[in-house]
Amino acid sequence: MTNKTPDIVIVGGGNAALCAAITAAEAGARVLILEGAPKEYRGGNSRHTRNFRCMHDGPLSVLTGSYGEDEYYNDLLLVTKGNTDENLARIAIRGSQESQPWMEAHGVRFQPSLSGTLSLSRTNAFFLGGGKALVNAYYRTAAALGVEVLYDAHVNHLELEGDRITRVDFTQHGTAHSLTPRAVVVASGGFQGNIERLVAAWGPEAENFLIRGTPYNRGDVLFDLLDQGVQSIGDPTQCHAVAIDGRAPKFDGGIVTRLDCVPFSVVVNTHGQRFYNEGEDVWPKRYAIWGRLVAAQDDQVAYSIIDSKSRDLFMPSVFPPVTADTIPELAVKLGLEPDAVAATIAEFNAACQNGDFKPTELDGVATEGLDPPKTNWARPIVDPPFYGYSLRPGVTFTYLGFKVDAQAQVQGATGPVQNLWAAGETMAGSILGQGYLAGFGMTIGTVFGRIAGKEAAAYVH
Repeated sequence: MTNKTPDIVIVGGGNAALCAAITAAEAGARVLILEGAPKEYRGGNSRHTRNFRCMHDGPLSVLTGSYGEDEYYNDLLLVTKGNTDENLARIAIRGSQESQPWMEAHGVRFQPSLSGTLSLSRTNAFFLGGGKALVNAYYRTAAALGVEVLYDAHVNHLELEGDRITRVDFTQHGTAHSLTPRAVVVASGGFQGNIERLVAAWGPEAENFLIRGTPYNRGDVLFDLLDQGVQSIGDPTQCHAVAIDGRAPKFDGGIVTRLDCVPFSVVVNTHGQRFYNEGEDVWPKRYAIWGRLVAAQDDQVAYSIIDSKSRDLFMPSVFPPVTADTIPELAVKLGLEPDAVAATIAEFNAACQNGDFKPTELDGVATEGLDPPKTNWARPIVDPPFYGYSLRPGVTFTYLGFKVDAQAQVQGATGPVQNLWAAGETMAGSILGQGYLAGFGMTIGTVFGRIAGKEAAAYVH
């Protein structure tokens, strides 16, 4: 336990929290991070991230070409269906360009984009060593600046009196503590780690969801402040959810459990029936809708089926696929009714048309007369062996959060809370009303983490 009352308490220990802590410490503030996880699990969902979506006017670090503000914003509109705060979205987009060199200056290293279904060399900068390397680099930088960190520090209450936070209550190793900092930054993510809250938002189906990241993002501070009248933003049923391997653990399976085979496959539900266009768009623009699609199926499970032609076209799965020499045999191994699956595959194969197959771009190789259609990469599944993967909804983070302004200041019932800021997933619902754009969560966390740290430091000084 720290002996000095910090100027700023930061709740959370992931990317946004660390960007806020570093920025505030560099401005001369005495900063304490309260991380709910033990040290070996520090970093929240940032531990599992891979890349950062970045605007740039020309080649920048490992990024190729250019990616302008309007193109970036239009990509966001495509996935959110216009459900975004344009002002906050453009702040995040513009801020990404100057954030990339800031990240490098604070220890983050980048590598060129991966290939295959994730062709993002122009839009997304990948972290060398992944999210854990980024988190560790930021913790080293923060320590060098004198930032203190308490692990296993579970914040359960922020006392809101009038328009100010007057007390921070937390427990560590079973002992209750209180602090009275002059400012607070909340960057403790969503509530996906609390299954009871997911069930309350989604219904009993949420019991079958898998959580891709930390079990420590339980939403306790979020709901505590909402109960005290802080304004919320975002639909509690909206979240960043992708289709992950159905054999993944309940929590913390991370990025390696994602399956990128969908565009080259036929996906069926427990009845052996297709339910969506697997080739609707390139995977970086569609992977984030498949979590919700699978969540809407019976038992919240689906099955992706490919043949030997597609086996090496996507990132290898962490678990080996189920394999068989015939479609009926594969269906039995997956626990599906073989005649139904065989009929679905036969109908799909008959609808496939000739075309120039191009796995890394929209190729227009489509089905004809099939409902739902497959509008790209539609090739007959006829070449054994055949492979199958079970799919489950994998929730990354929920979108219910705090309403903030352009300075990341949290809005109370009658106006801004004078000494409270929010950053990262806990306010991302202001920008991500629905859908998700690959790498944009890290953009929001980095840009608004830096803004929150700057504003909090200015307030305490």
